[in-house]
Amino acid sequence: MHRGFTLWFTGLSGAGKSTLSEAISGRFRERGYRVELLDGDEVRTHLSRGLGFSKEDRDTNVRRIGYVARLLARNGVIAITAAISPYAELRDEVRAATEADGAAFVEVYASCPIEVLAERDVKGLYKKAIAGEIAHFTGVSDPYEPPAKPEVTVESDKETVDQSVRRILGYLESRGLIG
Repeated sequence: MHRGFTLWFTGLSGAGKSTLSEAISGRFRERGYRVELLDGDEVRTHLSRGLGFSKEDRDTNVRRIGYVARLLARNGVIAITAAISPYAELRDEVRAATEADGAAFVEVYASCPIEVLAERDVKGLYKKAIAGEIAHFTGVSDPYEPPAKPEVTVESDKETVDQSVRRILGYLESRGLIG
């Protein structure tokens, strides 16, 4: 059995947030858990259409994701989010609101050096951003604030997806959030 909580993935583009969140949501579904995945790209298409990439728009997007995740979590659903969510203050705000509703908030930091992300990037966005061809690119020309105290940090340049998933699930089990 499980109770509702928010599993919040943060990290730069290409660091593995979507891959890990999809793998974990699949494991939860296999166990019969109620789970919803709020992927950053899908949320921008359906819930945050029309928002740009200014700080104000990014904050609005993160607040919307946090609001939906909070509603799900307080109603017994595991809400998994996979969005860059670049600002620590906003992640902390979402955490506080979630916990005020009586649900747990677990932050997972997908860490990966920018050099590795640029090598992995099949679209070449990092190289373009580093060359100054793309403005407001998080981690290059726009800030990304890594979490100071995430519950779990995964290093996607050093760990396999399965190793990271096992560590995340182990943490959730140790907290009594999943059985």
